[in-house]
This record gives sequence, structure tokens and C-alpha cells, in this order.
Amino acid sequence: MPILLITTAPPAKSPWGMAGRLPPLGLAYVAAALEKYGFEVEIFDNYLLERPIEEVKTEISKRAPEIVGITCSSLTYERCIETAKAVKEALPSCKVVVGGPHPSYMPETMLQHTEIDYVVIGEGEQAIVKLAKALTREQKDNEVAQIPGIAYGEIRNAPEFIAKLDKIPFPARHLLPMKMYDRRIPYLNVEPVDTMSIIRGCPYSCAYCETKELWGNTCRTFTPQRIIDEIEYMIKTYSTKGIYFVGDNFTINKKKAFQLCGLIKKNKIDIKWVCDTRADLVSRALLREMKNAGCQTIFFGVESGSPPIMEKLNKNLSLQKISEAFELCKQEGIQTVASFMLGIPGETMDDMQATFEFAKQLNPDWCQFNIYVACPGSKLYNEVIQKGLYDQMDNFLARVKTAEFDYDMLLKVQRQFQSSFNKSPARLIRVIKRDGVVSALKKGVSLFLH
Repeated sequence: MPILLITTAPPAKSPWGMAGRLPPLGLAYVAAALEKYGFEVEIFDNYLLERPIEEVKTEISKRAPEIVGITCSSLTYERCIETAKAVKEALPSCKVVVGGPHPSYMPETMLQHTEIDYVVIGEGEQAIVKLAKALTREQKDNEVAQIPGIAYGEIRNAPEFIAKLDKIPFPARHLLPMKMYDRRIPYLNVEPVDTMSIIRGCPYSCAYCETKELWGNTCRTFTPQRIIDEIEYMIKTYSTKGIYFVGDNFTINKKKAFQLCGLIKKNKIDIKWVCDTRADLVSRALLREMKNAGCQTIFFGVESGSPPIMEKLNKNLSLQKISEAFELCKQEGIQTVASFMLGIPGETMDDMQATFEFAKQLNPDWCQFNIYVACPGSKLYNEVIQKGLYDQMDNFLARVKTAEFDYDMLLKVQRQFQSSFNKSPARLIRVIKRDGVVSALKKGVSLFLH
């Protein structure tokens, strides 16, 4: 049974979306799981290619799949529906399955469209394999109705999370045009750089985040040896020099983090890497081990410099603890990225200014000031919708508006903060020291001089 997995083109002129062109690892994991069980799979990454819908329809007709799987976020909702309609127009008998963040949070919004046959809720690897197997056999309706994480008709089955991630094969990167993706990032001084996803789930309850709805509230990781095996595969197959370990809580299991670092050193793997984690999940000993194993940069989601807003976000993380983590990173020679949000409901201009002052105090190597956008699946999204704290919806993404600010005002604040932070003489000198004059100019330091 041939299966085609599709990403949709990003919305035209949308202010949201990924900053870079990265491989769709989620789809690649699903493809690998299907291949493991003997299915013939292709991936059409239209988020990368941005082909018009008529060309997509032509591709579907040419490949003639029996199942089309479409990944969907709230950002790409309309594109997903458009693609599902194109599938049915090209191949009326083809089964259309949608999965990803938005279908997991709001399956009803997908199933209201007759072009969509099934929704996968939560992790896709087990559910799509069981669904594909069922669709190849008789009595398929009775069988499909029992599959965890499948929704269709009146059926809404809760997902069943994969306890041991190691049984999932490496992502099927061989089905992707790897040479077309962005393979360098500012946080590493090597290239090519590739991404790896090694952790799923989150035990925290941040009000703005919807991750738990997709991956569950328990952190599950690949074993250190499995991660090592994939790193070595990436080096051998794609000449990878750097890795970005995507995932919010890289160091939540300190024992496994130490083990991974130890294996990198034991196997003499020459790799530089970046990870994401919380400020209360690092220690001097762990940072030193990470540095010795090739970690160059850590990305921290700081979010705010205002204690009342941190409480609103339910971060359960003090500014003092954050400051200590950044200082430890500096002492151990690890670069830092600090990410902040502006425009939280209830936030004042004084709160935003406190965030800017805290950013300057932390003095990270890179700093991002992001405008908060309310996303389905989070506690804060529900508050924004219920109280009408928005003035525009982009698909299901809400641009927050309160008595204190609207989106246009936030844009001005964002630009002011980003410009003021980056243009200071001390910042300019630091970037040139870090990257060298030529490299710094290539990365945009010339903008500071205007």
C-alpha cells in the first residue's frame, strides 16, 4: 500500500512560521515507522518547496498513493484543508489522514471537513502503522475503532504514548531533500548542522505552552546509546558537524545527560551541539561535562523579567535561579541564548521594561524578544478566547489585545528592544570577538552600524 506524507505550504504573508527551512522530523519519524512494517512511503515537503496547490494535485495524481497523511499546525490549518480537498479531487478513493499539533488539540475542526477521513491525536508512529495495517484488511471499521489516538465519525480515542522510544527507527531522512534545508545556525561555529529530536513530553505546566497536549506530561527520552548511534549515522551519512537537539528539557534527566556526554567522549565523537533546557535543570558539574562533550550553546526560554508575569505564566522559576544559570554558563564557557515573550495578557509596559532590563542583566550571547501569540491547547489560549483578549485570528492563532497594548504596539516595542539590545557598543565588540570581523559582518553586525 503506497503512502504519501505531506507538509503544506506556509500561509502567504503570514508573520508566523519557522525562521529557517528545517527537515520535518515528525513526518520523518512516521515514515520510518511505516517503512519498518513494509509500507512503501514517500514524503512531499511542501513547507520547503512551496508549490501551488495545482502542482500538489499533480504530484498526488502521479504518485497515486492509497493513503495521504498531512501534518497540520494551527498556522497551516487552511492549507491543510486545501490539500485534503486536492487529494480527494485527484484520487477520490484515497484515504486522507491528518495529524500534528492542531488535529491533536482540536480534532473536531478537522473532522468537520468531509475530505478528511481520519485524525491522529498525539504521537503518530504507532497510530498510523495500526491504521495503515487495518485499512489493508477486511473488517477494517471494527479494527480502526479500537486504535488508540484515532478519531473519525463519532470515535475519539485517547492516544497511547510510546514508553520506550528506542523502538522507533531513525527518522527517514533519506526520503527528504536534505541538501535543500538550512544546515547552519548562528549558535554553532561549524557546518553543516542538523537537528535531532531526542526527548518527548513535559512535566511542567507553563500556561502558554501546549506541548503536554501533544506529547504527554511525562518526559521520555531515547537512551544515550541510541542517541550516539544516530549521531554517528548522521556524521557518516550526511557529514554532520553540528547537532541541534530540539526539545525543551534536555537536562531534565541529569543521569542520562551525564551518560550521553560520557559516551560522546568515550567514542571520541567530534561533534558540536546546542540544546534547550530550563535554568533550574543545570549544575556546574553537568555544564562542565557538557562543555567537554562538545556543547557550545544552551537555549533558555526565560520568557519574562517581571515576577508577576512569571507567576502568570506558571513557570515556577525565579529570576535569581535564571541569573545563576546564566552566570554558571559563562564561567564554564558555554554560550547562551535567552528567549523572551512580550504581550502576555495582564502585562503592562512596566513589565515589558523589566524584561528588557533583565535581558541586559543576563547579557546572553543571543537574545530574542518574541511577541506572544495565543496557540490552541494551552491554558492561556483558553483565557484569551474566553475573555475576548484579541483583535485578530490567523487561522486559530490569536493576536492578543488588552487595554495596555495591541499587536502593532508590540511590534514597535519588539523592534525597539531588539535594536537597543543589539546595537550597544559592548554587544558589538562581544560579537566581533566571538565570530571575528568577517564572520560577524556576514551574520548581520553591519546592521548595528546604521
